[in-house]
Amino acid sequence: MKNRSGEKIKLASIDELLGVVNEESAMEIEISKIHPFKNHPFKVLDDEKMQDLVESVKINGVLTPVLLRMDENEEYEMVSGHRRMHAAQLAGLTTIPAIVRELSDDDAIVAMVDANIQREELLPSEKAFAYKMKLEAMKRQGVRTDLTCVQNEHKLGKKSRELLGEQVGISSVQVTRYIRLTELIPELLDLVDNKKLQFTVAVDISYIDKEVQEWIYEYISDTGFIKPKQIAALRNQLNNGPINQIQMLSIFNNCVMAKKVSRSLTFSEKKLTKYFPDDYTAKDMEQVIESLLEKWMQEQSC
Repeated sequence: MKNRSGEKIKLASIDELLGVVNEESAMEIEISKIHPFKNHPFKVLDDEKMQDLVESVKINGVLTPVLLRMDENEEYEMVSGHRRMHAAQLAGLTTIPAIVRELSDDDAIVAMVDANIQREELLPSEKAFAYKMKLEAMKRQGVRTDLTCVQNEHKLGKKSRELLGEQVGISSVQVTRYIRLTELIPELLDLVDNKKLQFTVAVDISYIDKEVQEWIYEYISDTGFIKPKQIAALRNQLNNGPINQIQMLSIFNNCVMAKKVSRSLTFSEKKLTKYFPDDYTAKDMEQVIESLLEKWMQEQSC
């Protein structure tokens, strides 16, 4: 094809129009030759959504290629597409369309997290470890030389935690809270995922020693609850030094002791009027009663 000046011009390929270089064209890779990304934080569940995906794969195949990289052993490592590959296996496929890209460890982590983090059904534990992995990768990457000047200025002007918060749509403080969940023992983290332990309470527990966390888990298993004021009291006591499990239980029990039973007392008008002159108003009678009770209380304290 020629332009208006008669010069020949090159037609852009479909891959170029889509922003995919030729080297990244999808190819069929044997599933048996692909291994999961190390410490992948996202769970692949055989739930209803997975079954829907399996049915779709049986009918249409895998429409979106997975992203792989070659690891240090020259083997295929999954970067993003774990759910698609699992669905392909369940559908009976032996190969899957894949793009193989050359990625460093940190670039692979960022790509993996970015491909998964916007899913609505993510569990708190998945977000926690994903945010932690990406934040650590961002800190190691620092200011990259392949970014534009504007991007570099943006990266220099803000902390990694703030940038991560902007990318995932939460505050840097909330990023910190999620990452704190990675300090919980697995049993407590499961309670958070199953909505049996409040997020904010779990964050407070994350600052407590792992052994004491195990005691807390036992307490929750026995009682079925844990209250914010119990953890607050426990952390306050731990600031003064270590405690044993019996002392912890004592702290928890003191926080949830039954409140005093409220008592209401009513005197009928007939009962009161026989002690007062007829011209006494209700206010007059109330003042006399309060005065007599005050005197009685003083006598009791002597």
